[in-house]
Amino acid sequence: MSSPDYAIRQALAQVVPDALGCDLVSAGVVRQLEVSDDTVTLTLEFGFSLNNLEATYRQLVTTAVSPLLEGRVLALTLTGRIHTHRAQNQMPALPGVRNVIAVASGKGGVGKSTTAVNLALALASEGARVGMLDADVFGPSLPLMLGLPAGTRPGVREQKYFIPPRAHGIQVMSMGFLVTEETPVVWRGPKASGALQQLVGQTDWDDLDYLIVDLPPGTGDIQLTLAQRVPVTGAVIVTTPQDVALLDARKGIEMFRKVGISVLGVVENMAVHVCSQCGHADHVFGEGGGARLAEQYQTALLGSLPLQAGIRAQADSGTPWVAARPDSPEAALYIHAARRLAGRLSLQGRGQQAIVRMAMQTTH
Repeated sequence: MSSPDYAIRQALAQVVPDALGCDLVSAGVVRQLEVSDDTVTLTLEFGFSLNNLEATYRQLVTTAVSPLLEGRVLALTLTGRIHTHRAQNQMPALPGVRNVIAVASGKGGVGKSTTAVNLALALASEGARVGMLDADVFGPSLPLMLGLPAGTRPGVREQKYFIPPRAHGIQVMSMGFLVTEETPVVWRGPKASGALQQLVGQTDWDDLDYLIVDLPPGTGDIQLTLAQRVPVTGAVIVTTPQDVALLDARKGIEMFRKVGISVLGVVENMAVHVCSQCGHADHVFGEGGGARLAEQYQTALLGSLPLQAGIRAQADSGTPWVAARPDSPEAALYIHAARRLAGRLSLQGRGQQAIVRMAMQTTH
């Protein structure tokens, strides 16, 4: 006959929250499990914010262990704490930033920036402290997408550090704050790389859990500079389902792997178009490409997002979809993807078994 604590641990090993994609025991979130004559004391610590998830997770855990209490009282504590995770080549973390997450695409036109902005806002809506860095020094778009007025400039501290403006509750830094719309940036690669390093190294980020870096498309100088000079804890690849986008997305994944940056998952954008009149779903660019890509590289499919004109229009207007329509089904998809992103990042350092199990769970 098994002991009560063993039986409870086995029950917890059957609880698989979607954000984690693997069970609570494999994820390493069980911090305390003590069984006395009259009480079961259980403490779980998750590596992401529980602001909007605590009640759901409390119910999941209570349902799993209640049949094993044998008259004991369950003293359950759930906490969420976002840790600093290892970056490539053991680079030290940026001052004021726990984790840097690069959002990349192999080609343009897949909605990468729109996805990055909405993921950032979704993470912030979950209770995390979030910043965004616009790494496209030639075509910065974040000031427009986040509704910052023309002429917005960062503050300056000690004549050396930029104080990033804020929009929709997140901190933002972009080359767009330092040039005008009428002044194109015409630089060779080394100068652009130097500008990125300046934006990264001289911005005074204020206690961020996540810094989302919106990269330009492709695998050029900016991406290499990021890999060599910036401590990146993980990357997200944005693609559409069609074969040409998937081909370029594979190049992006291979690039991050070669430089030692973990690919946290794939976001499939423009996955389906649902007619607003009749409700017919049409896979305009193909179907299932993101899931196949994630499975091929043993990473997670973080989410499949729809092709909808309103999402693009809201970004162009400066109020991205998650901020404008937080209760909509589409916003729920972004939040779902953001939770999976935060959950997968929280598993870094937990061992390969948990990582592989999550990848398998989230691609099927």
